[in-house]
Amino acid sequence: MTETELLRSPAPSPAPGAGDRPGPARRALRLLAILACLPYISIKIAWVAGSEIGIPAGSALLEHRRLLAVANSVSVLADVLVIVLALLLTRPWGRRVPAWLLALPMWAATGLLAPIMAGYPTQLAVALVTGDEQAAAPAEPFLHSWVFAVVYGGFILQGLSLGTLFVLYARDRWGRLWSGRLGELSARVSGPGVRTTALVAAAVALLPLTLHVRRLFGATEGLSPRQIAERDTDFTVLEFQGSVFVVVAVALTLCLVLRRPARLKVRTVLALAWTGSGAVGCWGAYLSLVALMPETDPAKRVTALAQLTYAGEMITGFLLAACLAAVLRRRSAGA
Repeated sequence: MTETELLRSPAPSPAPGAGDRPGPARRALRLLAILACLPYISIKIAWVAGSEIGIPAGSALLEHRRLLAVANSVSVLADVLVIVLALLLTRPWGRRVPAWLLALPMWAATGLLAPIMAGYPTQLAVALVTGDEQAAAPAEPFLHSWVFAVVYGGFILQGLSLGTLFVLYARDRWGRLWSGRLGELSARVSGPGVRTTALVAAAVALLPLTLHVRRLFGATEGLSPRQIAERDTDFTVLEFQGSVFVVVAVALTLCLVLRRPARLKVRTVLALAWTGSGAVGCWGAYLSLVALMPETDPAKRVTALAQLTYAGEMITGFLLAACLAAVLRRRSAGA
């Protein structure tokens, strides 16, 4: 179907579950998303209240209690937002929410959860294969291992349930915007400004991508002395994953704005570009904030090159997200 035929076609009838009452599958996914948030929220509230549950003696988390309380309060609000999103995606009033007000937190949630969903199981698998009992956990006292299992397990369930709900919601509300193939897209959906922005993002991404790849082969640029001393299989998994997300984000966004290869499906390209840009941008922003936390031990301080790398990832992800937003907005305006 060409874009002209697409825009002239009548709007699809509401899919099952898109009416006043969601279907049983969506209700089950909503319940799963909410329940998956409760362990994380409970642990964080306990820490804010002064509890040390799950925190071993000597943990770095106990060195800055006031800062820890503030950070945990913010993270509780972030997980409460997941509950709000689960309700929004399954209630009638959620259909009337402005697109940007839903897309922005969903893009951030996708970006923050996707690396955990991919990385934590991979770390566990590597630990099982190598027999490394320290895999998937820090080398120094930080948190008891059960905390990682509970929290990351909850994150994975959140990602699966919330992601599925969003796909169903987006299909019902905006499905026509990503139907067809890249070659069928009109040239007006990605003008010179959008293409230039994507190319600038690709150029900025060269720094973090280069560092990720070099570290896979043993380089230590940008690492603190403590990171160099504690390099392990977990470190390798995360560096490999970081390089993959950067490549996916840049390559698939370029495919979308350049409308090539023509045979690729728009929804596949858009989904991968959405996930990759969110992972690169949101984790770059998060690590940039973490790098600003005070650190008295010189061996643990984040290096200037690492800070520059995090900033580069943040800028890359945000620029690519702007390209995706422009393409969708222009196609929606045409429709």
